[in-house]
Amino acid sequence: METTFQIWDTSRRIYLNFLDTYSLEQLNKVPEGFSNNLIWNIAHVIVSQQKLVYTLSGLPVNISQQMIEKYQNGTKPQEFVSNEEVLEIKKMLFSTLEKTMLDFNAGIFNTFNPYQTKTGFHIANLQNAFEFNNYHEGIHLGIMMQIKKFV
Repeated sequence: METTFQIWDTSRRIYLNFLDTYSLEQLNKVPEGFSNNLIWNIAHVIVSQQKLVYTLSGLPVNISQQMIEKYQNGTKPQEFVSNEEVLEIKKMLFSTLEKTMLDFNAGIFNTFNPYQTKTGFHIANLQNAFEFNNYHEGIHLGIMMQIKKFV
């Protein structure tokens, strides 16, 4: 699991660099031909991780229901994200990672409800959820690398 957590940490540091490098306007811009923006992608991976790991384990998530509704699968940016919300998302990049690592090491993940993703990946257990999460974050990083060319 150490490698899985290292990959995840590296991914989150790259996302943090986007938050530190791009202006609020750039983070919010939805370029022509895209259905979302940089900040949506970052918040979306936080929401997805919580749902993949905590919800599928039958545990409460560590983010608000409002954030889930705003950034879960099937959503897209509906409003300009404020600087205050960007700062909250920035904090959540690592607070959710740290909390998950602590919870994993504490052994709180005792059950898991298997899940079939839209891409056809069968998540049978917690290990699969961690691995799929890293794959998912990589997909969104790729999308962001394309978006950044147009902001």
